[in-house]
Amino acid sequence: MEIERINESTVKFYITYKDIEDRGFDRDEIWYNRERGEELFFEMINEAHDRENFEIEGPLWIQVQAMDNGMEIVVTRGQISEGNVKLEIPVSQKGEDLPVDDNIVDMLDEQFRSSQKSRHNHGDTEELEIVISFSDLEDLLSLSQAFVVEQVKNEIYHFEGTYYLYLMFDDYYSEDEQDDMVSHVLEYGEESDMSIHRIREYGKTIAKTDGLQTLRKNFS
Repeated sequence: MEIERINESTVKFYITYKDIEDRGFDRDEIWYNRERGEELFFEMINEAHDRENFEIEGPLWIQVQAMDNGMEIVVTRGQISEGNVKLEIPVSQKGEDLPVDDNIVDMLDEQFRSSQKSRHNHGDTEELEIVISFSDLEDLLSLSQAFVVEQVKNEIYHFEGTYYLYLMFDDYYSEDEQDDMVSHVLEYGEESDMSIHRIREYGKTIAKTDGLQTLRKNFS
């Protein structure tokens, strides 16, 4: 794990998924296991204390960026003066002000979900990921008949009474084409803020690959 002291009140962590696993954590459990997520976070904070003399005092501002190989976490300590909290956040960073007693797992999951429906540039490759929920199976079946998917990774799960469709586009389609396709899908379902990691872990797998094609083939 890399720790960079930005200023007196801010520290930045970069931890790879391999490092997370070497510490005895599953790379996915930090997104949905409350106790394990907190354990990892405070383990990182303790290392920052030992290596950079970074103390947790008062509210914290936390930003998490999920990447292919790991996570980048920026933690800024607020200064309390006459009942007011002052946060000296680096101007290059964007995020939400989160008090220290907010649950770290909820924050991690929210940060990850917010990046789920976003485009990620990997060299010359651009990807769009989104999770769509369907309360009625008939809506999902109708979509499978009306929407022909090519060159789009799609998985289908059932979790807590709801069906979920996970879509991941690569650079086969342009941004406009991707947006048009997502708009079409949203005519049948709703964009979900449920983490795909949680769905995969606890949900029932309907189709791990080519989900819509599988439904169309079996229910035509």
